[in-house]
Amino acid sequence: MQVSVDTTSQIERRIKVQVPAAEIDEAVASRLKDAAKNVRLDGFRQGKVPMSVIRQRYGRGVRDEVVGEVMRERYVKAITDENLNPAGYPQIEADVNEAGKDLEFTATLEIYPEVELASIEGTEVERPVVEVTDADVDEMIETLRKQNADWEEVERAAEDGDQLNIDFQGYLGDEPFEGGSAEGHDLVIGSGSFIPGFEEQLIGAKAGEDKELKVTFPEDYQAEQLAGQEATFKVKVNGVKAQSLPEIDAAFVEKFGVDDGDLAKFRDEITKNMTREATQAVDNRVKQQVLDALKKANDIPVPQALIQQETDGLKRQAAQQFGLGEDFDVSQLPNELFAEQAKSRVQIGLLLAEVIKVNELEVSDDEIKAKVEELAQQYQEPEQVVEYYMGNDQMKDQVKSAVLEEKAVDVLLAQASVKDVEMSYQDALAAAQQQGGDADEEADEAEAQA
Repeated sequence: MQVSVDTTSQIERRIKVQVPAAEIDEAVASRLKDAAKNVRLDGFRQGKVPMSVIRQRYGRGVRDEVVGEVMRERYVKAITDENLNPAGYPQIEADVNEAGKDLEFTATLEIYPEVELASIEGTEVERPVVEVTDADVDEMIETLRKQNADWEEVERAAEDGDQLNIDFQGYLGDEPFEGGSAEGHDLVIGSGSFIPGFEEQLIGAKAGEDKELKVTFPEDYQAEQLAGQEATFKVKVNGVKAQSLPEIDAAFVEKFGVDDGDLAKFRDEITKNMTREATQAVDNRVKQQVLDALKKANDIPVPQALIQQETDGLKRQAAQQFGLGEDFDVSQLPNELFAEQAKSRVQIGLLLAEVIKVNELEVSDDEIKAKVEELAQQYQEPEQVVEYYMGNDQMKDQVKSAVLEEKAVDVLLAQASVKDVEMSYQDALAAAQQQGGDADEEADEAEAQA
């Protein structure tokens, strides 16, 4: 077997392989001979069909079968001998495939890029310093009260935060438009569930009153026929309700797992939960800055095969998120919607895997258990959570991946210049949500690539 490898790009290789004709022809003849033993044809006894007839009827198909097997086997041998690390399936095409001639075929494949990590030294990373204050805890308790509030009918004009029951019909000019009407709809003023300008115009309305609202649909509105259009809504207010907030007493506290109704314990639990949430937000914000810097310093080529795999995964996530059902054909979703995010995730995964490899990062069972115990604190029965994770190899591997990721980020963070910035609890959470959404997803690729 003769093999030559051409480098067509940083990550693409073209392998040309030549297999002696005798080897192929002998394999074809042997397989035809074996097949002849079982062939039944009119006019011949089983096993007595002449080879010339066997070759005429089955020779092409048998040769294609043999050639396909030989090309796959020799491709595997070639990449092993040449120390190539494929990033996906190859494209294999026969260039010469004729009896009596050497078989020649070409395999085109992408390989994992060779990564020489560039340092992120000089990068400035802002690390929020967050303290959960009594005022933050008070605000959280107020939020919990609103989430558990009842609605009571009132005989006054509607105010911001009230719930209105309304009938409405929308018009473009004098014509009602499809999907622009409802009866008995409950709307909380200030919820932002309707287009801008709609809810605000209902402040001051009373039960039994008719209102005519003028609004303009946003330019990027999902219904193209309405985007940017001026519309009129005729609204009838059926009723106005105000929130009735529960008292902060033992009965209220017990709803949140504090069985003895102790208010001090309740505040302590909320403080712990908010502190944990703030810590996660800070970690995510720092991690995203580090990963952005890593990607900027290491603009590596990314195999298209890996991008497509990740794109397919993102499509499945999107289908699940929007409740499209298990039978939904995700190929209907265009690749373009996910390609950029997929490329970024694969790039981060490859780079983090190299950080883990270069620094010989490892995770012990004790470290895995410590991480599980940390995660378990947010559950009501943490001991059961720890037992479940530590007894499940798949869950342990997920935790191991997370700990490896944390260690890799710590290594990178040591190269950067860290600047502590005081930040409120609310600002820290808002910043993390805006910036850090993709950090966890991208970094999940590290374990798969390592």
